[in-house]
Amino acid sequence: MVNWVLRGAVLLWALFFLIVGARGLLDPASYTETFGIIVDGPATNTIRADLSSFFLVASGAAAIGALVPGWLRALLVPAALYGTALAGRLFGVASGDPVNSGIVQAMIIEALSVALMAGSWWVLSRPAVVAEVPPDTVH
Repeated sequence: MVNWVLRGAVLLWALFFLIVGARGLLDPASYTETFGIIVDGPATNTIRADLSSFFLVASGAAAIGALVPGWLRALLVPAALYGTALAGRLFGVASGDPVNSGIVQAMIIEALSVALMAGSWWVLSRPAVVAEVPPDTVH
C-alpha cells in the first residue's frame, strides 16, 4: 500500500513540474510571475532552454522512476537536481543574497522534493517482506 501511495505522490509531483517546464518552454515570460525572473531580449532563449530543461528532466526522471520497474534509480535524478538547487540557494543566502518569501518558499519546495524523491527511492528499492507462516501451523 505504501508503495502505491509513494508512486502516486511522485507522479503528482512529476505532473506539476511537467506543467511548470512545458509552460516555461512555450511562454518563458511565465517564469516572471512564478520565479520573479525578468525575461527580456536574448535572455529569453536561455531562460526558455535552461530553466525549462531543469523541470522537464526532473519530471521525466521522476515519472520513469515511479512507473518503470527496475528504474527506481531515476528518482535520484530529480533529488540531485533539486538538492543542487537548494545548495545553491543556501550558498547565496550565506553570501548575502537578498531573500524574500518567494526564495524561502522555493527552498522549502526544493527540500521537500529531495525528501520525496530520495525517500521514495529508499522505500521502493527495499525488498518486500513476506510474512512467513510457521511450518507447524495447521490451516
